[in-house]
Amino acid sequence: MKSAPPIVCMLGPTGTGKTAAAIAVSERRPVSVINFDSRQVYKDFPIITAQPDAEEQSACPHLLYGFLPTEEKMTAARFVELAIEKIEEVRAEGRLPILVGGTGMYLKSLLTGIAPIPDIPEAVRTEVLDRVRKVGPQKLHAELTETDPDYAAKIHPNDTQRNARAAEVFIATGKNMTWWHTHGDHKPAPYAALKVGMQIELNELEPHLAKRIGVMLELGALDEAKAAMNKNADPEAPGWSGIGCAELLAYLQDEVSLDEARARWVKNTRAYAKRQITWFKKETDIHWFKPGDNEAVANLVDEWLKEYVA
Repeated sequence: MKSAPPIVCMLGPTGTGKTAAAIAVSERRPVSVINFDSRQVYKDFPIITAQPDAEEQSACPHLLYGFLPTEEKMTAARFVELAIEKIEEVRAEGRLPILVGGTGMYLKSLLTGIAPIPDIPEAVRTEVLDRVRKVGPQKLHAELTETDPDYAAKIHPNDTQRNARAAEVFIATGKNMTWWHTHGDHKPAPYAALKVGMQIELNELEPHLAKRIGVMLELGALDEAKAAMNKNADPEAPGWSGIGCAELLAYLQDEVSLDEARARWVKNTRAYAKRQITWFKKETDIHWFKPGDNEAVANLVDEWLKEYVA
């Protein structure tokens, strides 16, 4: 019997059925799903960020979804702290923790340890945020491609939070994010993880993503964005940095037409999925399945747990 407690991680690009695979496992044993998607933590955007719906959440407990207000930011360090707390709660209930999401950096931070980046002086943080407001995150991202091309390839040019974070870390420490993520004393969480990935080529996924966005609009994504804007209309608020959120806010603030907002949403979702596919392809310990092959996923989990306790 292995000493480290078991967890299962369902990962892959957006829109590939990770939640459905987790629910298939829940039909065979008590499980709780723990989110590791950086956008699905925001409570004002359940439709736009494709959080599990009421029917899906009724199948088993779902944790770390839709709890954070738009004005608060989520970091990898905060995620690791919350995830460990929830994993231990789930284990205490006698349930199997299944982490579901597509934010590769969050999962990596949990399983291999968080980068030991020093605290950033408030003066540096203020300077960077003021600059973002003046020139936009795209300018910082362009500079990031020069100072840290590997990290720049992982984040979107419109992502204010991550581009600002990379800039402040480089200014304050003289070292880029890639250096910090590959050096120093990383302390991994004490779990044995089975990684299960949903594998699909981008050209197969793309039509589904466009259709999915259409469904989100039919379900009320625009009304959801309006309600969120009534509470916080600041485009720099972390919750608005999510794909779909930023595009609809631009429409609601009369910056673009609805057709243009939708086109940008589709384009940016495709680009995000491409980055996710690239990220997870670099990992060597993932068991890959086609989307929808949920019974095979559940079988793998069963066999792994049998070997685990043997």
